[in-house]
Amino acid sequence: MHFTGAGGGGVSGQRRHIGVAERRARFARRQRLAPTARAARPEEVADSLVALHGTDPATVYLAVGARLADAGKTVAEVERALYEDRTLVRMHGMRHTVFVFPTELAAVVHASTGLAIAAKARAGLIKDVITGSDGRLTEQWLTEVEASALAALARRGQATVNELTGDEPRLREQFTYGAGKSYESPQTVSSRLMRVLGVEGRVVRGRPLGSWTSSQFRWAVAPPHPELPPAQAQPELLRHWLVACGPATEADLKWWTGWKVTDVRRTLAAIGAVAVSLDDGATGYVAEEDLDPVPGPSAPWAALLPGLDPTAMGWQERDWYLAPSLRPALFDRSGNVGPTVWWDGRVVGGWAQRADGDIVWRLLDTEGVGREAHTALAAEAARLQSWVGGTRITPRFRTPLERELSSA
Repeated sequence: MHFTGAGGGGVSGQRRHIGVAERRARFARRQRLAPTARAARPEEVADSLVALHGTDPATVYLAVGARLADAGKTVAEVERALYEDRTLVRMHGMRHTVFVFPTELAAVVHASTGLAIAAKARAGLIKDVITGSDGRLTEQWLTEVEASALAALARRGQATVNELTGDEPRLREQFTYGAGKSYESPQTVSSRLMRVLGVEGRVVRGRPLGSWTSSQFRWAVAPPHPELPPAQAQPELLRHWLVACGPATEADLKWWTGWKVTDVRRTLAAIGAVAVSLDDGATGYVAEEDLDPVPGPSAPWAALLPGLDPTAMGWQERDWYLAPSLRPALFDRSGNVGPTVWWDGRVVGGWAQRADGDIVWRLLDTEGVGREAHTALAAEAARLQSWVGGTRITPRFRTPLERELSSA
């Protein structure tokens, strides 16, 4: 049989069909959610997911812990990978969002998604600094301060912004952002400059000042990586993602990458992606070597996943694993998902941590959720409780159900 590819119809016009059950089977195995698919190391988890959301520091650890065979090693192993072995790196990626990636993907991510964003961020910084200081601060001045700050960071290895301003006092200079506008506000050169350097892939976030839930990060010079042309990097990133998350629609791919739809279509064609039909009549795409059927796990599986988890946020179109009726309770107003409870491939509720440290959860969808599910979910809650210990976890983006459960 001939299957149609990204470019259109084949000889027979027939397409491989991948229904909801198989889509759920694919991510249960490939995203390390089924107990038999769990990983031994954080690097395996990150590689399986391509990217771990890093906007909320706790999400990285919670997402990894849910997928490790030995969750008790989560904190130590993630810190080893991030701050000692440097096999994982926290950096800006798709949609100008902070993620944790396998270090070997850093160059691919930067070239495929970051270059255009970086150019815009750099231009905005220069314009805002000059106009917001009435010309007192110039582009040449900014270049000198930047070079001095990077040299100080290289000497220190890692540093907070406050430490860097001790080495380079000009970082404390202020300018007015949005002068004359309703959002006018003072900004320091240090805050904007470090963000731009992060988007440019020149600095990355280092070890935090506090615990693993802290968002007060030190900065470090980015590990060296080759400069790839976008035409080479985009196909590599998309191929990684389709293996982890395919099938995906054009809308899914456009949303996840932040690319224009023309870039998505060109890259699908470049990797020879194959079009498949989905249960809702939509067209999805898989890597050309990924057409073989994927059987489901040997038994139903349970999981408690954190807010912004890569599986929960992996696709723009989510009805096939998350019922629309659950969204008001599980998402904030900006579309960020909170902590979710999963049973055998679909979201069935949410969870939270109370002030006393206890993990509590609630079912919102009880269809097909019987005694076996309750037992498995209680075991997952206990598993999470055991390795989190007394650490207090409050999601950065709080949702209605999480707020209600945490205050109970």
